[in-house]
Amino acid sequence: MKQFGLFGSEGTGDEKYTTKIQSPIYEPKGTKPHILELLDMTKTKRLFARIKESNIDPVEKKFLYEAARRHSVFHYDRIAEYYAHSSKEMQDLMEQSALIIIDFDKAIQHGFVKLSEDVAQQYLTETK
Repeated sequence: MKQFGLFGSEGTGDEKYTTKIQSPIYEPKGTKPHILELLDMTKTKRLFARIKESNIDPVEKKFLYEAARRHSVFHYDRIAEYYAHSSKEMQDLMEQSALIIIDFDKAIQHGFVKLSEDVAQQYLTETK
């Protein structure tokens, strides 16, 4: 059986990375968590408060509020459990938000894996 290296080159099978994708099968483990258990916004809210109290320009505040959202922590184990117990509509929206990736072709279509392609292209460019 042929295996391919990280960037699609044929390898011997001893490489650490391959382009072969193996989908994990998730089996629900318990009850549906409460929606508020999926996200920790502690640091985000602290930053929001500091930004609100600041004397900076309103446009700068808006920018910093958006940047502060990067500090929200998603609990993906709980998100997977929530997804498993959710309606089809909620599952579709969670997939479109890249909270859950079920279909790798859809993930590529929606651009969720573009960074990997860009990194691969950069690597190939730099190693020529």
